[in-house]
Amino acid sequence: MQSPPPVPALINRLSSLDAYRGFVMFLMMAEVLHISQVAKAFPDSDVWKQLAFNTSHVEWSGCSLHDLIQPSFSFLVGAALPFSIASRRAKGQSFWRMLFHAVWRAVLLVALGVFLRSTHSNQTRFTFEDTLSQIGLGYVFLFLLGFTRVWWQLLALVLILVGYWGAFVWYPLPPDDFDYPAQKVSLDWLHEHGFTGRLAHWNKNSNFAWAFDNKFLRLFPRDTPYEPNPGGYATLSFIPTLGTMILGLISGGWLKSDRSKTGKLLLLVVAGGVSLAAGFLLDKYGICPSVKRIWTPAWTLYSGGWCFLILAGFYAVVDGLGWRAPAFPLIVIGMNSIAIYCMAHLIQGFILQSFHIHGVDKYFGHFGSVYEPLVRGGAVLIVYWLILFWMYRHKIFVRI
Repeated sequence: MQSPPPVPALINRLSSLDAYRGFVMFLMMAEVLHISQVAKAFPDSDVWKQLAFNTSHVEWSGCSLHDLIQPSFSFLVGAALPFSIASRRAKGQSFWRMLFHAVWRAVLLVALGVFLRSTHSNQTRFTFEDTLSQIGLGYVFLFLLGFTRVWWQLLALVLILVGYWGAFVWYPLPPDDFDYPAQKVSLDWLHEHGFTGRLAHWNKNSNFAWAFDNKFLRLFPRDTPYEPNPGGYATLSFIPTLGTMILGLISGGWLKSDRSKTGKLLLLVVAGGVSLAAGFLLDKYGICPSVKRIWTPAWTLYSGGWCFLILAGFYAVVDGLGWRAPAFPLIVIGMNSIAIYCMAHLIQGFILQSFHIHGVDKYFGHFGSVYEPLVRGGAVLIVYWLILFWMYRHKIFVRI
């Protein structure tokens, strides 16, 4: 397979960042395969159990491959920023013009996140737990840090993580008669997944971030009375998410530097190992649990460590060894990540309806009722990729 022709305007992009972003978005797109549903037909298969686990979110603490989608997407926003700033400087843009663009981008990301969440309920829902909203809420701060040295970025990271940890510890534990079911937390769920002792400060819908949303989200107009998020997601998670983006910013600074490829790779691997170990130890010794849904400091470090290591892998293969051709399908996705993020939320139903209207549905049944959802989802993935490939060939790239 020959390497595809580079797109002239984007020839200086770091292909490993696009490939990693494409891999992340593919994992998100692959939800349409319904692997967890198919796996139920094979209860004794360890392979299907692992596939089901890693294509689903964990209930509270812990980590699956699927849980690394949002951290990776946020991490890569930070990793791309040094290249974006350098590109804008090369075009002669002033700091104030770049700052205005950063503010405008942040507003659009927040608004788009709110809109996409509203499409799931067919009514306006002012919630800010969507990936795009979380990135938008912290993006201006990230942009400003992009003009500082790495030591200031590390200092900001430490202050964010320690401060956020302290806020949860400071917030009082719920009383013994706290009505968890009224907060969308069943007692059975709490018994199986809830924390005890000091870690109870991070239990679902009884913590500092929940208390903030309980007041903040009531300020917005809504069609139905406010109810706590049943998944435990919170607006304030954008603060430690900013920490994840700072880790990405640091990695992007290293990749853009004049260091050798070996030196860059070594930095990514060491940073990944240190961050991964720090997050793991904070959780293991009961200092801070690793919970993605409320983006605890331990989760920021643990997931950030994986992001460093995955980026190191893509950098070694795509930019180090120059194997761009095998990564091309992922690069096509990664170069239009905003487009596919929106498509996955908005047009999946249209594609499935088109399959039904044009009689394509009848062919999916030939694979058996067990595999039918998998085959149907695979067809949707092919349609998604062909749309992105058409956009790539015509140099159409959705940017905010």
